[in-house]
Amino acid sequence: MAFLIYTLAAFAEIAGCFSFWAWLKEGRSALWLFPGCLSLALFAWLLTLIDASAAGRAYAAYGGIYITVAVFWMWCADGIRPDRADLLGVALSLAGTAVILFAPHKG
Repeated sequence: MAFLIYTLAAFAEIAGCFSFWAWLKEGRSALWLFPGCLSLALFAWLLTLIDASAAGRAYAAYGGIYITVAVFWMWCADGIRPDRADLLGVALSLAGTAVILFAPHKG
């Protein structure tokens, strides 16, 4: 369940941040900011659903999922196919996420 929540949170965060990108970098209407802010609020709420002993641990584990979704976004939304370095970065970040999520923790 955590993987699904993290994935939804990543899409919400990227969509929210993209609305600011579109407004500031692509000259889109400031109206893009309203759904973007809602998306960022959804992102923050979704992360509160993660069962973790500390907020920082939940956020740290989220990082690998975020990187994976961001590379997917780059491919689908920006039309840039990931190269070997992108895929290696995804693999390394997911390895870090797995260590954080599945290792025994003292607190």
